[in-house]
Amino acid sequence: MARARTGPTPPRESPPDLPERLDSHTAMAARDDLSGVSIDAMSGDVSLAHGRLIDGLVEGASLGRWDLTGATLTDVRIADLRATEVITRDGAWRSVEIIGGRIATLDASRAAWDGVRLEGLRIDYLSLAAADVGDLVLVGCDIGTLDVPQARLVRVAFEDCRVDEVDTRGLRGEHLDLRGLEALRFTDARGLTGATLSVRQAELHGPAFAAALGIRLAPGS
Repeated sequence: MARARTGPTPPRESPPDLPERLDSHTAMAARDDLSGVSIDAMSGDVSLAHGRLIDGLVEGASLGRWDLTGATLTDVRIADLRATEVITRDGAWRSVEIIGGRIATLDASRAAWDGVRLEGLRIDYLSLAAADVGDLVLVGCDIGTLDVPQARLVRVAFEDCRVDEVDTRGLRGEHLDLRGLEALRFTDARGLTGATLSVRQAELHGPAFAAALGIRLAPGS
């Protein structure tokens, strides 16, 4: 008889399926429809708002503002990205990975992410507010503030990640694995309903969890 699963279901791995040959491209613009391209060393302020990037590789970009509002990204690898702002509000990402780099603000509010991997990133502010996220993995990321109010997170896991504050107000999580996340503070313990924590994490945040449940703590006799 198969052993019953005792932990959360891990995210499904879906790395970008890139073709062997990509056409070299130098830039992008709002509403562009790009496919099978490799874009190196973009700089300045760039927009692909309400456009599409399919089967793409973006490497070594150093950007002020990258506007991906409402854009669709499918099978895309982004490597060594440095940006002040990456705005992906209302966008749709599928099989996308960002590997290495530094982003001051990554705003994915109301976005739909499916099969996304963030690895080796320093992000000052990451917003997934009201986003619909499935099969997301964060590995080796250092995050200042992680905002997930009113978000739906399904099969999301952290590995060797650190965050100062997580805004969990109204969060709906399924198979949300937080054991690999070192968080200094969760704003609303009630938003962690259904999440998986380690015993150490539960002990560390115990006073905050007790306060959320109306439990008063006092020194023992």
